[in-house]
Amino acid sequence: MTLFDGIVSRHIETPRLSVSVWEREGDDVATPAERTVVFLHGLVGSSRLWQEMLQDLPSDLRAVAIDLRGYGGTENAPVDATRGVRDFSDDLAATLDALGIPAPHLVGWSLGAAVALQYALEHPVLSLTLESPISPYGWGGTRRDGSRLSDEDAGAGAGAVNPAFVARLTERDTTADAESSPRSVFRATFVAPGYASDHEDEWVAAVLETSTAVGNYPGDVVHTDTWPGYAPGSTGVVNALAPRNFDVSGIVALEPKPPVLWIRGEVDAIVSDASLAEPGSLGKLGIIPDWPGDDVAPPQPMVSQMRDVLTAYAAGGGDVTELALPGVGHSPHLERPAEFRSALLTRIGYVGAPADPAPPTEAIILRSAD
Repeated sequence: MTLFDGIVSRHIETPRLSVSVWEREGDDVATPAERTVVFLHGLVGSSRLWQEMLQDLPSDLRAVAIDLRGYGGTENAPVDATRGVRDFSDDLAATLDALGIPAPHLVGWSLGAAVALQYALEHPVLSLTLESPISPYGWGGTRRDGSRLSDEDAGAGAGAVNPAFVARLTERDTTADAESSPRSVFRATFVAPGYASDHEDEWVAAVLETSTAVGNYPGDVVHTDTWPGYAPGSTGVVNALAPRNFDVSGIVALEPKPPVLWIRGEVDAIVSDASLAEPGSLGKLGIIPDWPGDDVAPPQPMVSQMRDVLTAYAAGGGDVTELALPGVGHSPHLERPAEFRSALLTRIGYVGAPADPAPPTEAIILRSAD
């Protein structure tokens, strides 16, 4: 295992499972919750992808990144998809309890944002930073208002994942010799065109720390006669995001409402209103044949759905900042780390460090009770 300077990794034993956490040497475990930031990674990867951000945060904060079940060094216990992401949020609660963190600032990326929102529905948090979050209504199979396209959730779940990509994950393939290789997928979907990093090998290593064991990524597939021919099974992380299993739109009624930062890239290929990872969009483009049309299987408007829910959250008294970064893909913390860091420190109300470069003001939309 390669660790960046000043980063350490250890295992925490909880009543639920053994969990891998990534921290910084010298961070004080007695740091109060208001100066503690907890990071959750995305759908494919591990906390290895947070190392630069952990390094760059002020030294008087406590920074912790947690590998979810089936990722990184955490036990690959199966995911009960019928519970949505509650297996993950319950694991998180047990881990934070073991770490002595009662109410953190939570930062969630993609899947991690879904887990952060589920956690916030059931436990106190000081703030939520949602990086490239999936829709609050899950992945695939919904209209803008969150209503489901079919009772079976056709088009949602593990069937959307390319089996060739899963096979290469299982083989721990580090090449870029095919579109389905993890390195090629990272370049094509995690980041915007033109992104380059000396740490790409490390980021690919993180992608390869995704367990493809039964019950983990992506999950089982149920075949159906309804277009596009598949529906979610009952196990696995991608099925946990199916709309019949996952809906965190209830944050609108949450009290008290923690302040929210929503940060995303404007050219995100994964989470958008025309996602290249969603069957409605692919059908409309002719990539998946026999698309039945907008009335039956419209592209899922993921960004618009999140904006609608967060606008209602703000109307109910919440404080929400949306930061949309031009020319950035699915990974703002890798692609624009200074702007991500600045926005995060502002959101958590950090005082005490030299001023960071300000995020581009034209990309900030502030909605709050004030």
